[in-house]
Amino acid sequence: MTNPTQRTDPIRPTDDEARSLAQTLMQSAGYAALATITATGAPLVTRVAFGLCPAGQPISLISSLAAHTQALQDTPAASLLVGEPGEKGDPLTHPRLSLMAQALFVDNQSPQHADLAAYYLRSHPKAKLYIGFADFSFVRFEISEGLLNGGFGKAFHLTPEDLSQPC
Repeated sequence: MTNPTQRTDPIRPTDDEARSLAQTLMQSAGYAALATITATGAPLVTRVAFGLCPAGQPISLISSLAAHTQALQDTPAASLLVGEPGEKGDPLTHPRLSLMAQALFVDNQSPQHADLAAYYLRSHPKAKLYIGFADFSFVRFEISEGLLNGGFGKAFHLTPEDLSQPC
């Protein structure tokens, strides 16, 4: 007899279809929900601009005045959620990707910042209005793992290698 309290693992084996869906969600995202931990230990979730650097790692252009920036400076552990519900149907049936990462700041006076800015403006042209402000800099998110929910019954655990872009 089956134990009713025993749970089966809902995570499927990661396959090329899951990898492709996760990469597509990252490539098509213009913004994400960013989860951080504040200095008091409280969780904070905000919406941030989302992009990928030329190497395919998530980046965001953020202001040092924002609460989430302060939180990332204190505790660089973060999580990003990308993927939006479609216009029809149950929002929970649409795919979404959670990325666990460490935030790495790019100094806004560095050559790397200038390179990222040129690349970033291709997908975020409105950022031209504030990208040069002294309080704005890039943060790169070094992914440690990902969780893909491809819809009901389609859950996958992803490694950083699963999420890397093909060259």
